[in-house]
Amino acid sequence: MAEKIRWGILSTADIGMEKVTPAIQRSAHSEVVAIASRDLSKARAAAERLGIPKAYGSYEQLLADPDIDAIYNPLPNHLHVPMTVAATQAGKHVLCEKPIALSAADAEGLRACAPGRIVLEAFMIRFHPQWLRAREIVRSGELGEIRAINAVFTYFNVDEGNVRNQADIGGGGILDIGCYPLTAARFLFESEPRRIAALVERDPGFGTDRLASVLADFGDGRHLNFVCSTQAAGDQSVKVLGSKAKLEIIIPFNAPPNERTAITVDTGAPFDGSLARREILPACDQYTEQAEAFALAVLGRQPLPWGIEDAISSMKALDAVFASERTGGWATV
Repeated sequence: MAEKIRWGILSTADIGMEKVTPAIQRSAHSEVVAIASRDLSKARAAAERLGIPKAYGSYEQLLADPDIDAIYNPLPNHLHVPMTVAATQAGKHVLCEKPIALSAADAEGLRACAPGRIVLEAFMIRFHPQWLRAREIVRSGELGEIRAINAVFTYFNVDEGNVRNQADIGGGGILDIGCYPLTAARFLFESEPRRIAALVERDPGFGTDRLASVLADFGDGRHLNFVCSTQAAGDQSVKVLGSKAKLEIIIPFNAPPNERTAITVDTGAPFDGSLARREILPACDQYTEQAEAFALAVLGRQPLPWGIEDAISSMKALDAVFASERTGGWATV
């Protein structure tokens, strides 16, 4: 049995070049063997920069390479489903960037993926030890009954050339970063939201959502409240409020790969948090952890708990945010 899976990188997108591809290269059971761009010179430059043996001038050439086992797909959002389906039909497993689609209807197209191929939406946070530990604490009952998860995820970007500011190909904060609090709540509540209400403000030029305040009802008295914005000072936080104690993940989404991270557990007495218990988690690259888990699944060593159905469920929740924006009321998930 092979000891490593061979990866092809679909495009020279920034997140792939700066974060994910180098992280895949650090995975013990992974080897990056090819990269593709619609511009061969870009592919060759990227290959040289990252020490990748092969460069292709089209995505189709990469998919046709019989020496590639898996594809990483960081293309713009509107290309996630068609290129993922094409990759599986070419015999490849696929790690696809989030959001995996533009809508749940778009994500339903993933059902055309070839059987036996693993498809995973790249929510890397689910592989970081701090999130695994947070869920362990929630499950232990130490926090009591979980009442609410409060989250913030914001950054400032008004570059008109950035794909995040192009509405017609899936730009905007809800799809780009609002998906993280929803994934976090689904991960910690271990259930799906039932209905969602959202207040959304759009950029008058871009047409993208630049500020959203969202309330998600998970049933049984459990709420997710979050704010996401593409035009606010950078911030991120996640707090889990229970009947006995509260938990905070200090750097929830962009955990630094070379630094330890922290979780605090606090009963709320006193309010200043001075008596909170602070747990320190070891430094790790969550993108490498994700790649390693994916590779082991491809090799048949361990299963992945998420796949196409999970990705469709994620898009259903995001659809409900936009549905609430349109109606001004609650939207059923």
